[in-house]
Amino acid sequence: MNMSGKVRFIDAQKSQFYSTVRGRVNDYFKEQRLSKNANALMYFKTTFFLGGLIFIYCLILSNKFNPLFMFLLAILLGMFTAFVGFNVCHDAIHGAYSSKSYVNRALGYVFNILGANAYVWNISHNIIHHTYTNISGHDGDIEIAPGLIRVTHEDKIFKIQMYQHIYAFLLYGFASLAWVFNKDYQLIHKNNLGGLNLKHPQNEIVKMYFFKAVYYFLFIVLPLLILKLSWWQFIIGFVAMHLVEGWIMGIVFQLAHVVEDSDFPIPTSDGNIEEAWAVHQMRTTANFSKDNGWITWFCGGLNMQIEHHLFPKICHVHYPKISVIVEQTAKEFNVPYLANKTIFDAVRSHYKMLRKFGVDAQGNQDKVVDNEFHNLNLK
Repeated sequence: MNMSGKVRFIDAQKSQFYSTVRGRVNDYFKEQRLSKNANALMYFKTTFFLGGLIFIYCLILSNKFNPLFMFLLAILLGMFTAFVGFNVCHDAIHGAYSSKSYVNRALGYVFNILGANAYVWNISHNIIHHTYTNISGHDGDIEIAPGLIRVTHEDKIFKIQMYQHIYAFLLYGFASLAWVFNKDYQLIHKNNLGGLNLKHPQNEIVKMYFFKAVYYFLFIVLPLLILKLSWWQFIIGFVAMHLVEGWIMGIVFQLAHVVEDSDFPIPTSDGNIEEAWAVHQMRTTANFSKDNGWITWFCGGLNMQIEHHLFPKICHVHYPKISVIVEQTAKEFNVPYLANKTIFDAVRSHYKMLRKFGVDAQGNQDKVVDNEFHNLNLK
């Protein structure tokens, strides 16, 4: 079994699915005379979410509200930080926001200012996750909390995981704090990510540390200097902001790949996944609430993850239209099109996945107890 070496997709059946769906989607944009990049709706969304985030941040620094209202503003700021990531930065870092690279780079810097890192994200998400989706040992997005949360048969089993369906949703809230204070630092100093050998440019390392410092100044130092709050009141607000942000991010990411029907393929001993890359994406990726305009609005189209994985260079505002094409083409080629009708269906499906692997942990623990009891009897 190849868990860390290079993975290759071997399309033995010569699937025509991707070439067909790509041709049909390209024809749609040509016939409608549309750009695949941002349109007026996207510009409005950018203004709404970025403007909202800046407005809330300024309200907090205005010092004109009581601690309870400041706490509510901190929660709202966490929500808008996640929404800016979904709706603006995500498209920009994929190069989908604009045909002009400098526009995408500029909006990518917003990601840095909000505490993450566009360079690291491009590698871990755009390259690795989008290529090796749901492949254990490669896709870091399914390594949610090693030792605590288990979602594949390749993950090690620990006793505590029998309760993961209870505590997992709480742990997702810490995703943002881990990202801001730990994750990027670890990844940028690793020369092997997802089985890829990398040498990170020194200027990207310097930029990461610089923008982390900018974030710490804007969201920790400056508020502590300006706000008429005690240090413990600030900590409560800061942590609450991140818990809300992390919970939103964690839920959206998990509902796209860790649900009941999603596949977790294992490469052969030669490191092969024996199907076309696009078919692999269809087996490992799921949509949810794709007909719900409000969910689509706030999630930045990430509830239509199938369309995003097949066409990451297309701006998310076009996903509702092209999803019709993708679903129909998948049906013609007998390729899975995984979708949960509502977000509640998706959450339920994810819960069942956690419960399933928790039961595995329970079963493993029972085996340990049985063995210990058997050995005791032998003595």
